[in-house]
Amino acid sequence: MISTPQPATTDLGNDLLVVVSRLNRLATQRTRLPLPWAQARLLSTIEDRGEARISDLACLDHCSQPTMTTQVRRLEDAGLVTRTVDPADARAVLIRITEDGVRVLSQARADRAAVIDPLLAHLDPEQRQTLAAAVDVIRDVLDNVND
Repeated sequence: MISTPQPATTDLGNDLLVVVSRLNRLATQRTRLPLPWAQARLLSTIEDRGEARISDLACLDHCSQPTMTTQVRRLEDAGLVTRTVDPADARAVLIRITEDGVRVLSQARADRAAVIDPLLAHLDPEQRQTLAAAVDVIRDVLDNVND
């Protein structure tokens, strides 16, 4: 039985990041998003977290708090997020995605997927099954990350 060479474990993370980055770039370049990519990414982060302080969002995005405040204000002005007082600290606010934010984010995801889906249509059933299994593995890996 002939076995196919497996990538070195140390290269696997790098290879995955390179491929995912290329895939994201392709989807972003070929899609007309309803908001700038950085804001869509931030909206996705807020949706993932449920709600978050601006300082936490700034830390996650590796930017300053004033920069994050500006980004959040833009999303808020567009009606995509709301601010509420943090019940644990009345001096702080929590940022939460709105129904409009969920709708806009869902549309952006659907538009980006529409760029990728035709590329996947060329895969044979075994390749599609392998890719679906890989997506499940990646999802499991991410579900076990402690933020």
